[in-house]
Amino acid sequence: MSSNLIEVKIENNVAWISLNRPEVFNSFNREMALQLQNTLDDCATNSNVRALVITGTGKAFCAGQDLKEVTDPGLNPGFRKILEEHYNPIIQKIRTIEKPIIAAVNGVAAGAGANIALACDIVVATEQASFIQAFSKIGLVPDSAGTFFLPRLIGFQKASALMMLGDKVSAPEALTIGMIYKIFPIAIFEDEVKTLAENLAQMPTKAIGLTKRLLNQSMSNNLEQQLQLESDLQIEASSSYDYNEGVTAFVEKRKPEFKGI
Repeated sequence: MSSNLIEVKIENNVAWISLNRPEVFNSFNREMALQLQNTLDDCATNSNVRALVITGTGKAFCAGQDLKEVTDPGLNPGFRKILEEHYNPIIQKIRTIEKPIIAAVNGVAAGAGANIALACDIVVATEQASFIQAFSKIGLVPDSAGTFFLPRLIGFQKASALMMLGDKVSAPEALTIGMIYKIFPIAIFEDEVKTLAENLAQMPTKAIGLTKRLLNQSMSNNLEQQLQLESDLQIEASSSYDYNEGVTAFVEKRKPEFKGI
């Protein structure tokens, strides 16, 4: 399953999704944005996919919007269409797919590229990667849910400064301030991401998907609502195959074989 601008391979229940415009640092044009949406839809319904990895081809993760597209009168779809038809659906799909999604940031992640990464469930990066809220540099405001996720990850004050000043954040600093989960040396990055993704794919991904739903709702629920949702989803999780397998394996002192159902 692949296309020219989005490359996809599925191995050991992991879908590896690579943004594939390396000549422009994997910046998005309309075609690539729509292809990524289709890919996410396919992965959401594919029972062979139990975890996803989004990464970039070449030296960059994603430089955000391809500015040549928006400055070419013959190509420019307009910002409303770019946001409502390109980036907003991508963010919504990342958050609503009830499977773990890893952003493997292999280089610079700027603008919408940074915010797509931060919308994923787990973000890991090479030691040489960086994150830039580049919008203010060209007179724009942050989009792709950056103003939603970044303050929740690192706090209001730090997020305000990064978005207003457009400072480049190195991977080590991103780790220190809680923006990302882990960093790895580039020489072992692919192997470490593979280990992480395959481990997730073999876990009880039904419960992980329900956990993701809980985390999404925690952004807007009050305490009473969240407690009720935890109760409801715990009942759902406890009726799953994976719960029964996990408990049985524990009693029998063996390794569980989860199926994500």
